[in-house]
Amino acid sequence: MTDHPTNLALQIRKEAARLGFAALGFAAPTPQPVAIKRVTAMIEEHRNGEMHYLETNMAERTNPALLLPNVQTIISTAISYNYPIEYHDGFPKISRYALIEDYHTVMRTKLEKLLAAIKRIMGEPLAAFIAVDSSPLLEKNWAEVAGIGKTGKNTLLKVPSAGSYIFLGEILLDREIRSTPLMLPNYCGSCQACLESCPTGALIAPGKIDASRCISYLTIELKREFTPDEAAMIGEWLFGCDLCQEACPYNQQASISAHELFTIRQELLNLSTEEIFNLTKSSFRKLFYGTPIFRIGLRRLKRNAQAVEENLKKNGDDLTRETSGKVTLK
Repeated sequence: MTDHPTNLALQIRKEAARLGFAALGFAAPTPQPVAIKRVTAMIEEHRNGEMHYLETNMAERTNPALLLPNVQTIISTAISYNYPIEYHDGFPKISRYALIEDYHTVMRTKLEKLLAAIKRIMGEPLAAFIAVDSSPLLEKNWAEVAGIGKTGKNTLLKVPSAGSYIFLGEILLDREIRSTPLMLPNYCGSCQACLESCPTGALIAPGKIDASRCISYLTIELKREFTPDEAAMIGEWLFGCDLCQEACPYNQQASISAHELFTIRQELLNLSTEEIFNLTKSSFRKLFYGTPIFRIGLRRLKRNAQAVEENLKKNGDDLTRETSGKVTLK
């Protein structure tokens, strides 16, 4: 190592800030039995729905050295996508993370630039592995160990001043870099807003989720057709769900805004179900290519739109009956 560890960590943090990261921290790849126990419990209790990939690669989750031999440091990073958005009544809703460029691409590009800077700063050859969501790595756990955030009652990581509207990414290195992590407080306190905002009861307890009841899981991960109950559960959400994040007071006061690369694709705002039904394979590709929505395909998007249309119609009928049933006293 060509520099004092503290100075080296500071230089890397400065480079990360220049690249637009909202947070960065360093963790030693020590055993994490509590985190592994949480994942195992979710699988044993069948709270992972049909996400069977969570049942595989447990060895890699337990031992990051299987991803990078002789790993000495896990660098955790976060980028904000916290931008304002306004939904219109009567239209399907899309989670704000899906209205922008696919974060896998943006985050990986940023991490590659950060890694190049680290190699330049260290001035010596090193082996590295970049992970962006799809790798079997305990992202939120390592982010907590690195001191860049704290997991909230909705199971999402909250980053100081940025909230939970963030994307995570990691760089594994075969070199040791140490920096004392921040001791972060419990941002949730006695607040129950996220649990109370979940219309399906997916948040069954603070920090505990039943993915099979989560709107994001149903609209994104579930590949088969909906049961009637599942179709009703997604409400107005065409893709994803932000309800527990929108209800979070900490998110409402977050001061770090979205990275400049995350700009809303205006053509995706307030799409009607009719527009979705009329999409062909080519028009679907043209509209959604480069966004997270593209990966679920046209068939599943139309499945979601059909359920949303039925829910919107039902809500409208219920409102009509409620209004017509009112009695005005004179």
